[in-house]
Amino acid sequence: MKNDFLWLAIEAFDKGILKKLVFSRPTAAEFPKISGRMVKGAKGTLLALEYSHATGTVSQKNIAFDDLEKTLCPLFGGYAQINLLTTLGDAEYKRKSDGGEILLGADKLKRKLAGGTENAPQAAIEALDRKKNYLIDGTEPYLFALGISDKNGRVHDKMQGKFRQIHRFLENLLAIYDALPSEGTLTVYDLCCGKSYLSFAVYDYLTRVLSRKVDMLCVDLKADVIDTCKKTAETLGYDGMRFLCEDIRKLRPTGEVHLVISLHACDIATDIVLKTAVSISAKAVLSTPCCQKYLSARIQSKALAFATEYGHLNRKLCDALTDALRALYLKKEGYRVQVCELTDPQDTPKNTLLRAVKVRTSCERSQKEYDAALAFLLGEHADEYLKEFDL
Repeated sequence: MKNDFLWLAIEAFDKGILKKLVFSRPTAAEFPKISGRMVKGAKGTLLALEYSHATGTVSQKNIAFDDLEKTLCPLFGGYAQINLLTTLGDAEYKRKSDGGEILLGADKLKRKLAGGTENAPQAAIEALDRKKNYLIDGTEPYLFALGISDKNGRVHDKMQGKFRQIHRFLENLLAIYDALPSEGTLTVYDLCCGKSYLSFAVYDYLTRVLSRKVDMLCVDLKADVIDTCKKTAETLGYDGMRFLCEDIRKLRPTGEVHLVISLHACDIATDIVLKTAVSISAKAVLSTPCCQKYLSARIQSKALAFATEYGHLNRKLCDALTDALRALYLKKEGYRVQVCELTDPQDTPKNTLLRAVKVRTSCERSQKEYDAALAFLLGEHADEYLKEFDL
């Protein structure tokens, strides 16, 4: 039964109809989850596998058709649930606790495959050569309004890095999109929004491309920036966007908040963003930290003194440690967290992205890990971490 499902997945790939292949509920596997999608590269169509590590990080590997069997076969033995999504329908493999196996939708999908795929809708094949298939191409009106591209859709040379950053952020939006409600209005908050580059990009993509109704609130403390963003939204006709000059800690939502985003909130502002996202029970969070100065001035770990005695190394070390603490904080609050590289370091050194989805109320194990990490880094001052900012 397991082998039948394996060959069904390979055939779906061969026919060009595979949308997604997801391995979950690990029984004897290194990775908590693996997902695959079809992509097109210079060497033909590939299966892009994304491995979710237990540490929250993600790695990727592209598999050619000739290598599919030897790559996928070991995976099929390590997971109790495997989902195959195609443009002709879906199938699911489940292994029960007593060892029994169940296939759902496989026979129906086999019949459809046998009937031919000439008229099947094309699978969403994403080009590895991004110049050929951007989620955005430069012609979007907000890119012109924000000075990223000209009226003909050509991205300005000095804004190429920003363009790539926005595109990559939208890719990460799609990565957590299934965690958001599939119907109704999506409520999105951009906290410490600044010039709202991401606000406009996310709003445009959700409404124009995905045809969703969106209520987006963008909040920042700079009144002049908020006024400029309001005018830009009015010019673009983005009537679902609201802008507020306010301390984000004072927000009191009247309904559910589905997604919180934030780009480069400086130093402890990122911690305030994450705390706010948790306090309003956001279903998902996409946050890219900026500078991290707070911990570097307070770290007391004797075990790390060999590195922290050098100012330059102390700053670099504390950058990583601060984001690791943030990931642990989200985990203890019940989020599944991935720490990803947002864009090329040549575009900006501030390229870490915290991608989080709410999966439970809280996590006692992560709470203990968080407390232990603070004790290791701050010693007797662990309980004082961020307390002066009402966090």
